[in-house]
Amino acid sequence: MHTFTVQWEIAMPVATDAPSLSASACERFTVDGFALAPDLIDADAAERFRAAAVAYAGDAPARSGEVFRQLVNVWPRDAVLRDLTFHPRVLAAVQRLARRPMRLFHDQILIKDAMNGTASEFHQDKPYWPLRDEAFTVSIWIALNDVPVERGCMSFIPGSHRRTGLPIQIIVDPRSLFDKAPELEWSERVQAPLRAGGATFHQGWTAHRAGPNQTDVMRVAFSAIYVDATERVARPVGWLPRPLVVGDGFPDDACPVVCA
Repeated sequence: MHTFTVQWEIAMPVATDAPSLSASACERFTVDGFALAPDLIDADAAERFRAAAVAYAGDAPARSGEVFRQLVNVWPRDAVLRDLTFHPRVLAAVQRLARRPMRLFHDQILIKDAMNGTASEFHQDKPYWPLRDEAFTVSIWIALNDVPVERGCMSFIPGSHRRTGLPIQIIVDPRSLFDKAPELEWSERVQAPLRAGGATFHQGWTAHRAGPNQTDVMRVAFSAIYVDATERVARPVGWLPRPLVVGDGFPDDACPVVCA
């Protein structure tokens, strides 16, 4: 198990360092629970990170019952992908959206293989996490290659971040969210196809979906979740370097503060 002894420095961003995240995008994040940044990083950088993600993932298939390959907490293990997790434009955007100190919760590679006909159905992330219902989070999802609708882009239900307190939803079950919150079934849905380097941001209660990959090209995405720096553990946590119990703060070595 990795001991998180890697040393690095984070250059704290300033709010003006996110030209790709407009004022209207910030407002949408508050009102609708998600925002789009179509050109957060340039195509050359996206290709560098895509190659690193594919190399890191190797040939390991998705685990049984999973609709994508998910590799969590890559930043302590891969220097190239660490540059993406702590990229100045990423952190500046998080700072603009959060307007408070934030820390990294975890990052992850999300690969949907070619001709993967299974969707990641509408769900909310917050029920999966050992956080209080009211904990403030910002999740970023970055397309590392072009992700049109047919390759499994993200979709969102605007305003669904206000539907809090739901239990875990099963992402392979298209009825799981709607059986728990029937009113969301008939809500507007927004698809977000992205060119390489584009990104979406969403809150922890925002319902979202990634469609099936119906193309012959692997879909490579990178995601990171940032949480209020003062947040404490609401349920026991076993995936960090040491077990945490209810009331513990998240350790700075494993969940570093990224926005002051």
